[in-house]
This record gives sequence, C-alpha cells and structure tokens, in this order.
Amino acid sequence: MTQAGRQSSPRNGSGRNSSGRNEAKGGAGRSNAGGFSGRGGSAGAGKRNFTQGEGRPFKASKPREAAPFDPDNPTSAGDYDRGQAARPAKPFRKPGSNKPGFGKAPGTPGALKPKPKQAKQFGSKAFGSERFGQNLGPIRKPGRNRGPRQEVPQSDLHDVDGVRLQKVMAQAGVASRRVCEEMILEGRVEVDGQVTTELGMRVDPTSAVIHVDGIRIQLDETLVYMVFNKPKGVVSTMEDPEGRPCISDFLKNNKNKGERLFHVGRLDVATEGLLLLTNDGELANRLTHPSYEVPKTYLVQVRGPFPQGVGAKLKNGVELEDGVAAVDSFKLVDSTPGHVLIEVVLHSGKNRIVRRMFDAVGFPVERLVRVKVGPIGLGDQRQGSIRNLGRQEVGHLLASVGL
Repeated sequence: MTQAGRQSSPRNGSGRNSSGRNEAKGGAGRSNAGGFSGRGGSAGAGKRNFTQGEGRPFKASKPREAAPFDPDNPTSAGDYDRGQAARPAKPFRKPGSNKPGFGKAPGTPGALKPKPKQAKQFGSKAFGSERFGQNLGPIRKPGRNRGPRQEVPQSDLHDVDGVRLQKVMAQAGVASRRVCEEMILEGRVEVDGQVTTELGMRVDPTSAVIHVDGIRIQLDETLVYMVFNKPKGVVSTMEDPEGRPCISDFLKNNKNKGERLFHVGRLDVATEGLLLLTNDGELANRLTHPSYEVPKTYLVQVRGPFPQGVGAKLKNGVELEDGVAAVDSFKLVDSTPGHVLIEVVLHSGKNRIVRRMFDAVGFPVERLVRVKVGPIGLGDQRQGSIRNLGRQEVGHLLASVGL
C-alpha cells in the first residue's frame, strides 16, 4: 500500500472526522433535532435550549389556584389539587348486601341462611396450668329434667363470715387471684347455680357449690379421685380371701394407702383397663346408677374376618338372658390377618355385658380393655399404675352426673 493510501486509510487518524473532534473539544458542540446542545465552549454550552422545531418558545404552566377548603368535605381540597372534581362520599354498604336474598326475613324463600353463632372464647382457661384434662371437650351434663331454675338474689348468696370468692377459686387451683377476678366480671362463675359478677361476694367453702365455665370446683380437700389401669389377672376388689392380686396391692406405694376407697364399677379378672377409685360415695353411686347413663368405651379384639351387618346388629340390640342389650356406637379400629380390633361405647353396667353381647353374635372376645369412663380416659398411662385426677378432670366427672 502506498503512503497516500495509508494516510487515507480508516485506521489513520487523518481518515476520521478530525474536524468534528476538534470542534467538540474547543468550539460548538453537537446538536440534535430535539433542541438539546451538547457540551462545548460556546455561550450556550451546558444549557438546554427550550425551543421547539418551529422556534416557538416554551411556556410554563400557570400555578394552580389555592383549593378552597370545605369543612363539611375535607377531601375536596385534595381532589381539587389533583385536578379532579370534588366527589361526594360513597354511602356505607353492609357486607353481603349485594348478595341475592339480602334483607329478607329468615325462613322466607330465598333468604340468606344465618351464620351459626360461635361460642365466646375467653383468654384464660380454668385450670389451664394442669397436665391432665386439657382436651376433655365440652362439659357433658346428664339429660335429666330438673325443672326450672329458681332465681335467687345475689345478696342471699353472700356470706358475711365467708371467704372472698376469688380467693376461694385461686386456692382451688383455678388461676391466679387476678385472673379469677376477671372470670367473675365476665360472668363465667356460678355460685349455687346462679351467675355472679360481684367481686366482693363472700362464700362458705364448706357448703358453696362453685362452677367456672360449667366445671365444678371441688373444695373438699379430703376427697380423693384416682385412675387405676388394671392389668389382666387382678381382681376388682380391695381384699381377696383367696389371695389373688387385688387393687390394694397396687396402693402400697401410694400416699393414699390408708384411705378407704371405692372402686367405681367392676372389671372381671380377664378384662383390663380403667377403674376409678374414690372416697366420694355420692359420685360413686351416681356413676354406677343406670339413670345417669355414663358412657364407657371398650376396645374389643375378636377373631377375623368380621362380616358386615354384625355391627348394625349390636347397635340394634341383641337378646340376652337378662333382656335386650345394645351398644351406643360401633367402630372398626384395626384389622390384621385373623384378628379384628373394634371400639364400642355403651352405658350399661351389667356384669360381663360386652363379652356376652359378642358371644351372642358368634364372636367370642379374645381381649377386652376399657379405655374410658365418662370424660376420663387412660391415655398413655402405664398398666398397673395409679394416678390422681386433675381438678379439671374432677370437674368434668362431677358435671357428667349432675354434681
């Protein structure tokens, strides 16, 4: 390539628009159709030239007038500043008013179905710090008609020589005294069947019957309530003349060893599970009386397979030598090759009633365990062990028989 060609080559600086570069450095800058001048040393360098294509000058908008303030409609000024006309406030509409049937009387065709009312939830729960009795469900009361409740003035329930109600509740383990006062003010406490909301009320702990959220508070500290998980082969008695293992053998290491206790109901020697022990004679009598219909839950193991229709037969009733007997509920729990585990609930307290019923339908019982009496269940209690009921469990148990 010749010398002249090299000089005119694009790689050579002389081939570029060197004049434009020099102008950019020292003279007029670049300009574009938008009217913006670039960086340069001219008089207008660094400033925008607000001129449009036809040379018309740019006119800034006039400032808006101050918005008039309307005290009856404070939002009108903001709407004025945004260039919007003042709008009247939207009328209030109830939720669900756009649904068909809104406003119609309940029970009329096309009317909306009323939502079920939810029970009021309180912040503090009675006996909330106890280990047992937290999931016993709602209070179950017997379905006996005791007649209308008589209204008694709260002044008649006040005992001048008694103890303040909130103190009695706190000593019974319901909650702290401050929380007990809140329970009283919320109308959750009953004294002798009457709701009280007076913090200054005094009661006699030896005679007053107090309920919190429907749970009876047992104020007699001499009464004992226990659960015994009876193993197979133990006789349901405190003493056995034949020398067989009995309940008293498992009370040797218990602090209530010398206490005279009753066992509520009986379990035959081959049956395992829950037995209630107490020195409360009135409670023991009511739990065993058929008129209170206290439910008892059993797990029954029989030979499988278990055909359909047998469960319905047990629910409808089977004929026994002492009359017709039926279960309240029947549920298949588990099935393994050759064995079936069934849960039944019944309120009858007749001798060996579960075994006799299954014998009547052709499925002799292989193993029988009672897991629940009323609201009290065994849970994970070790077999052969005895534990004291919590105060909440005692309250549910007393309420189930109307105490």
